[in-house]
Amino acid sequence: MNNSDLAQILIRAVEEADSSDRLLDAIQELAAAGIEESVPTLIAALGYNNPGAAVAAVDGLIAIGEAAVPSLLELIDDYNYSARAWAIRALAGIGDVRALDTLLEAAKNDFSLSVRRAAARGLGTLRWHQLMPEKVESVQIQVLEALLLISQDPEWVVRYAAVTSLETLAIAIAVTLPDQALRITNQLQQMLDTDVDLGVRTRIKFAQQKIQQQQHKEVFAPKKKLENTEVPHRGGGRR
Repeated sequence: MNNSDLAQILIRAVEEADSSDRLLDAIQELAAAGIEESVPTLIAALGYNNPGAAVAAVDGLIAIGEAAVPSLLELIDDYNYSARAWAIRALAGIGDVRALDTLLEAAKNDFSLSVRRAAARGLGTLRWHQLMPEKVESVQIQVLEALLLISQDPEWVVRYAAVTSLETLAIAIAVTLPDQALRITNQLQQMLDTDVDLGVRTRIKFAQQKIQQQQHKEVFAPKKKLENTEVPHRGGGRR
């Protein structure tokens, strides 16, 4: 049986589900298959009044990845807020740069803290290699500015997500944009000194350690490489 045949069987099971439990089981099986043809059905499941099915559909869409992005972006304009919120979670998990504007808007302005959290986390998983090389640095600065703002969100879970993304961004730009990376380390220290939530402060300490470890590697890697380079000895060619 090929993927297309399997997809049709699994999709039919979703369409014929006659209870909430059977729908959940059918969506989970469809999501686990990871077949691109299942994208429309998984996206439709985001709008069902079944949170379990929506979670499974999000996982399936993330597993499918880039192929699901155009359809998810179309859903963002839908008036069904619940489906839109699940779609943002899926886009955040995929990390496709085509979702950048959607993630920025959601992270800064969505009224749901869970959506802001997911979008903030998604800003730290963007796949920079999808951008034209000449655009990477400007987009990274745009994301940085947003994350600095989001790190002041009144909800601790959103600030926590922002710290996670600031960590990954600091590591990504340490060499190419050192001045901007310094802004991140300064912001993390300021948050460590002032944030009222213990969980956020603990996550900041972890982020600082990861950033310092990366900086250490970058400082000593060139030296180590040089030391390991074989230097021919004069007279070594004596016969």
